[in-house]
Amino acid sequence: MRLGLLIYGSLDLVSGGFIYDRHLVDNLRRQGDRVEVISLPWRSYARGLLDNLGPGLAPRLRRASFDALLQDELAHPSLVRLNRRLRPLVPYPILAIVHHLRSREPRPAWQNRFCRWLERQYLTSVDGFVCVSRTTRADVESLVGHGRPAVVAPPGGDGLPGAVTRKQIAARAAVAGPLKIIFVGNLIPRKELHTLIAALASLPPGAWRLQVAGSLSADPAYAGAIRRQINAAGLAGQVSLRGTMPAPELAVSLADSHLLAVPSSYEGFGIAYLEGLHFGLPAIAGDRGAAREIIRHGENGFLVPPGDAGTLAQLLHLLARDRQRLRAMSLAAHQSCTAHPTWSASAARVREFMQCFAAP
Repeated sequence: MRLGLLIYGSLDLVSGGFIYDRHLVDNLRRQGDRVEVISLPWRSYARGLLDNLGPGLAPRLRRASFDALLQDELAHPSLVRLNRRLRPLVPYPILAIVHHLRSREPRPAWQNRFCRWLERQYLTSVDGFVCVSRTTRADVESLVGHGRPAVVAPPGGDGLPGAVTRKQIAARAAVAGPLKIIFVGNLIPRKELHTLIAALASLPPGAWRLQVAGSLSADPAYAGAIRRQINAAGLAGQVSLRGTMPAPELAVSLADSHLLAVPSSYEGFGIAYLEGLHFGLPAIAGDRGAAREIIRHGENGFLVPPGDAGTLAQLLHLLARDRQRLRAMSLAAHQSCTAHPTWSASAARVREFMQCFAAP
């Protein structure tokens, strides 16, 4: 097939959505498909809307001979009017990859009302949806109704190199010393690193260590606030801000940790949780969004309400002092990862959907 993929920024960016798009493109190309990546510059939400006022991409896309055009829904501010102009003029379907709706992110209610309206306009301008989770599909259907073509193709569980055995997982939990916690995610408010640090500040200093793996430049103001919070709490010796880590280095850090903690206020899926499960790490996740599809509370991790540092502290303290509970949950985490598809299987599901959709 000849495919287009329209995104903001670059596939080299490290975040869940871009990881998904990158794996999808790589697997489609391995199947012999030609995929042209069309990149729009990152803009603020308002400036993205201005893209609709100029000629922009329309002439280029009218000339393209795609079998299907995929669009990352993240770029919807720039595409609402473009799609409505384009659809009567091109023979190929336009499909949206939906990681999570921006209108589900925490922000002032008036902003989310506008965002929800705009996303509804965008979603009704495309022909079908590739959703990364059942939760995301339900969110889409809450805006545009049921019955539209859609496929749920979750991320794969085999994205990082390396592996651990169940024997290694059991031995790791039994080693005396501080609970080794890792946070994997860019430093943005939605990931709630500030809540995790507030919870850790209430625990005995020798009971834990935290590594933070994620971009420090995605939101410089927030990253600065995190540094100030760490210093004000006297935790600089226990928290390591590692920045974006290459996949092999991240895999080593996950294999050496006891617990993944990313108490996000919302996730459309949460690839970091799946990566942690692969290395036998129970996850502490936010209880909103699709984390509930991955984490079974009390079995392979815990789900906590957004901003609840008190509950988070209790759970961290529990696993720090009860290594038998940590061992059992770590083994359950490793076992649950086997239920998830590989990246190639998910890409094959998307490819089959596109083939059926594009068929005359």
